[in-house]
Amino acid sequence: MSSPAQFRSPESVRDSPRTAVLHLSGSREGFAAARDFTHRTLDGWSLEHCADDALTVVTELAANAVLHALPDPPEEAGDVRLRLSLRRSHLVCAVTDPSDDLPVYPRAGEPLLEYGRGLHIVEALSEHWGWTRRSPAGKTVWAMLPTRTHT
Repeated sequence: MSSPAQFRSPESVRDSPRTAVLHLSGSREGFAAARDFTHRTLDGWSLEHCADDALTVVTELAANAVLHALPDPPEEAGDVRLRLSLRRSHLVCAVTDPSDDLPVYPRAGEPLLEYGRGLHIVEALSEHWGWTRRSPAGKTVWAMLPTRTHT
């Protein structure tokens, strides 16, 4: 099994003790790779108790980036990155994409929509979530999950 340190990015945030980065493709295999990467990284950080929520959040954020931020059809090597950062009491799941379009958070009065529930799910599972513009283009959508177990 690989160590999360192998995935460490040279652009790691200074105060983050551990960071793992994966470039995503816009394919079904890319989503499977993101889930596998997340699972392996959390195992390496002894955060198995966070795995279900983190896998769901990562899947939703990655799907939004690939579906809404990449050209149709997606290029073979889309510029989408998954970044997992372990902070003192949180796991930060972040997906960066090349689009300047803001994340779409559907109105609560539309419960029968077939699509658009992803950010509602991210909000329900995380303590905080949001997005940040990137320079010169793009954005990062992130979610902070608590790492402490609630007993």
